[in-house]
Amino acid sequence: MSGTESGSEPRLLDSGEAALVIEFGSTVDPAISDRVLALDDALGADPLDGLRERVPTYRSLMLHYDPLVLDRAALAERVRTLVAGAVARAGTPTLWTLPCCYDAPHGEDIGAVAERTGLSAEAIVATHAGATYRVYMYGFAPGFAYLGGLPKTLAVPRRASPRPPHPRNAVVIGGGLAAVATVPMPTGWYVIGATPARLYAPERETSFFVGAGDVIRFEPVDVATFDALTAREAAGEPIARRGVAVR
Repeated sequence: MSGTESGSEPRLLDSGEAALVIEFGSTVDPAISDRVLALDDALGADPLDGLRERVPTYRSLMLHYDPLVLDRAALAERVRTLVAGAVARAGTPTLWTLPCCYDAPHGEDIGAVAERTGLSAEAIVATHAGATYRVYMYGFAPGFAYLGGLPKTLAVPRRASPRPPHPRNAVVIGGGLAAVATVPMPTGWYVIGATPARLYAPERETSFFVGAGDVIRFEPVDVATFDALTAREAAGEPIARRGVAVR
């Protein structure tokens, strides 16, 4: 199935005995993502008894259900009906502006990216901060947001082996994607900055404030501003600026 066939019929695939995967395409594509998220919104607005969890990805939606409560055929029929009705997103995506410090010690892998791309450190920062990123999904770790929209000049492959753990809230690139890594961990991605905005905070009422389908821009700040914003965030003040994304 081509990633550009936004109106094609999705594939329904069983994943074990209690999950159904609705696959809309095979590529990372905004039109495919819109269809995934529209179906997710529709099922969330009028949930079926026995539907336990909805997990959107780049190109598919996984539905976990209780087969003792919800029949697989009934779930599949609801999905087909909603898709045939060409459901749309329930709301307008949010535009989040996140401060990002690219200076040392936060942009610790910028030198390595410069060696791979031939770009100067200044050009790397300007290119990364000048782009607009779409949040396609969460995965791998709590609140780890996978972002599309990385400029091709920064599309370095991931490392052959992981580097040592990065700090919390590292801004990373690798494999043609960008991400905000919310917990310290070893990684094959390149750390080019950090944001003081906590995308994941389990103590908050809303642990993940950025949603799939939202848009992110990064605003460069210096180390002193980063430290001041980190203190404000720790005191409970949200520092990510919220706006309305243009579809």
